[in-house]
Amino acid sequence: MTPEPTVMDGWPSSLPRMMEASVLDGGWVGTTLQGALADGRKVVVKRSGFPAEIEADGLAALARAGVPTSKVLAAWGDVLVLEHVHGSPDWGGLGLAIARMHQVTGERYGWHLDNRAGRFLQPNGWSSDWPSFFTENRVRTHLSDPNLPVDFRRRLEYACDGPIQQLLTGPSVPSLTHGDFWVGNTVDGCYVIDPEVSFADRELDLAYMLMPSRRCLPPEFWEAYLGEWPLADGFDDRRLVLGLHHRLLQVRHFGTAQLADLDRDLHALGW
Repeated sequence: MTPEPTVMDGWPSSLPRMMEASVLDGGWVGTTLQGALADGRKVVVKRSGFPAEIEADGLAALARAGVPTSKVLAAWGDVLVLEHVHGSPDWGGLGLAIARMHQVTGERYGWHLDNRAGRFLQPNGWSSDWPSFFTENRVRTHLSDPNLPVDFRRRLEYACDGPIQQLLTGPSVPSLTHGDFWVGNTVDGCYVIDPEVSFADRELDLAYMLMPSRRCLPPEFWEAYLGEWPLADGFDDRRLVLGLHHRLLQVRHFGTAQLADLDRDLHALGW
């Protein structure tokens, strides 16, 4: 018996209907399905409530940089249809690919459009100054969120008014960054998904990649990455301040239970 098509509002007219679908675990922004099209192709379908072209744009940037990722089959409204990918872990290959992605550079910091950091807008207005771009677009942009208590907001406003820029002063290159790279945004340890791309200092990616985690990137990844592009002198002094972006995103997404980690890092920075 032939399966009945799976009906989805706003389905891209360029693709055959899905004939079967099941919900994938792990996503917390929208719904992700795995299934098959009427022509037999296996796909992953994401519906986030945001324009699918935004994520498609980021995946295209990764692909142009040589990062193995899922091919976009259609982006229509808020429906993103991706080729289903799988394989054997290749953490060394991914480490090399991410290092080479970071070697793709732009003339300024930012991106040609504002994209998404999970549920929230990620502003990417162009800037020639890395400390200013990071302060305004990766820290201060979060400070009006009601999940952030007033005392934390005051401490971070103080940091944005000068101390952050002082810590980030030094040589910097606008590198293509994933924006949210961790084990959970890989498939089978050999493909990369869910980008939040921009041209930023590569250390913004590295700070998040090196945050304490139950699912750390394995040694094979770091051996390949650092063999291609070692850490710069002084990175440890900048790591905590660069991590504030993701600490604030965690508070905004998951609530006040995340404040203890943010508080610890702010105390370590003297704020």
